[in-house]
Amino acid sequence: IKCRPPANRNPQPQEVQCCTPYLQRQIALLQPQIILALGRFAAQALLQASVPEVATLPLGRLRGQVHRHGAVPVVVSYHPAYLLRTPQDKAKAWADLCLARATVDAG
Repeated sequence: IKCRPPANRNPQPQEVQCCTPYLQRQIALLQPQIILALGRFAAQALLQASVPEVATLPLGRLRGQVHRHGAVPVVVSYHPAYLLRTPQDKAKAWADLCLARATVDAG
C-alpha cells in the first residue's frame, strides 16, 4: 500500500486491493531488475499469483529464496519497522540483501 493506515494498524484487504493497480503500473513502467519485498503485506501482494499459499506462510518461510512476480525476481525480507523492534534479525535482513545483490549480478 502507499501509506500506513491510521493508528499504524494492519491494512485491510480492500486497502491493499485499492493500491494494487498502482503498484502493477509502476512495475510495468519501471521494469525493475529485481523487487525487494519488505514485510508480509508486500510479499503477499507481489507473490499471490506465483505462491498460492502466500497468505498463510510466515514471512520467515518466504525468505532466503528468489521468487518471481511475472518475469521479475522477488526477494522477501523483513519490514524496517520490524527490524527496529527486533534488531537480532538484522543479520537475516543483510543476508536477504546479499541474495538480492547476487541475483542482480547473476542476471
